[in-house]
Amino acid sequence: MLDDSKIGLKTVIWPGTVIRERSQIGSYCIFHNNVSIGADGFGYRPSEDGRGLIKIIHIGNVVIGNAVEIGANSCVDRAKFDSTIIGDGCKIDNLVQIGHNCILGRCCIMAGHSGLAGSVTLGDGVIIGGSASIKDHTTIHAGAVIAAGSGVMGDVAAGKTMLGYPATESRDKLREWAAVRKLGKN
Repeated sequence: MLDDSKIGLKTVIWPGTVIRERSQIGSYCIFHNNVSIGADGFGYRPSEDGRGLIKIIHIGNVVIGNAVEIGANSCVDRAKFDSTIIGDGCKIDNLVQIGHNCILGRCCIMAGHSGLAGSVTLGDGVIIGGSASIKDHTTIHAGAVIAAGSGVMGDVAAGKTMLGYPATESRDKLREWAAVRKLGKN
């Protein structure tokens, strides 16, 4: 744990976990082996001469609520200026990436190999299936479900289930796949 970080009561931190400066961790959390909290966000801009990239400094932090569990080898990046926020009761599987400036509501679930690009917002109770990818600056509203392996390219309304790449409403995607299957049989 680095300077100016705070950790609540009865939080369990397994070996290899790194908690960077200014992070705020709630009580009753579990961080499994090799979790990274507060690494720099992924931000670059072209150099003035056009010959390379210049790193954008991220001076924000990470705020994690109470009763959050984060699986092994998962990363939660610090915000550029403000906070990356993980709400109370969120459960995050192994090998998950949460980009800078993301905000997760209460009790969200993210399965293994899923990832949020920068500035994604998840409402309360959102479920993200394994290996799903969410585009930057996207909002997934409360209770929505993103099926495993899906790629979300835009906002998702509350309670919707999305499927496929690019993700569309699951009923529409299943009808589409059925139609394509019928074409192949003719």
